[in-house]
Amino acid sequence: MKIKVFVDSVMQENSYIYYDEKTLEAIIIDPALCLEKEKKFIDDNKLDVKYIMLTHSHADHVADAEALKEYTGAPIIANKDEREMLIDAKKNLSSDFFTHGIEFEADKYVSEGDKIQLGNHTFTFIDTPGHTTGGMCIRCANDLFTGDTLFMGSIGRTDLYGGDYDKMLKSLKKLSKLEDGLKIYPGHGPASTIGVEKESNYYMKLVI
Repeated sequence: MKIKVFVDSVMQENSYIYYDEKTLEAIIIDPALCLEKEKKFIDDNKLDVKYIMLTHSHADHVADAEALKEYTGAPIIANKDEREMLIDAKKNLSSDFFTHGIEFEADKYVSEGDKIQLGNHTFTFIDTPGHTTGGMCIRCANDLFTGDTLFMGSIGRTDLYGGDYDKMLKSLKKLSKLEDGLKIYPGHGPASTIGVEKESNYYMKLVI
């Protein structure tokens, strides 16, 4: 699988297109504020987008989801505990960030341990509340998309609606038990590994 990252110029959020070079099947993770670039990359590479997956529902992670669903026909997947925020523009902050609020239902809601198959690739969902009530990480093989749970050297804030610092620490403890070599692709900032974060991230050190 290959990863293409788009970083928006406003919120510095990472949107990912994760695709199989042979089959050209793809998923999109947390698409926001890079719609035309995302569409061009899909077209230029003749990708067949099968799913749009959301680590959580904040506006800077979901702003392009509905447009890309219309463009590709791919269903939107979110955590079942994130529905409350996904359908409420005030809670997902889109009414504060944009001139119009964003409210929509996911096509499929998932929870801890659920799996989705994409050809020979298996995607597993890991509940990681703390930044939001229904925050989750998405794993495929040796790649983990952590959203705003775990960053290189830091974590997502816990003072917004649905945030909970104690739950965040429990989520970090869960992630700390994963393999050190597991690559992490966060919602903001550069990629890292679980091992590097256990050695250098203050918040991860609190839970190991």
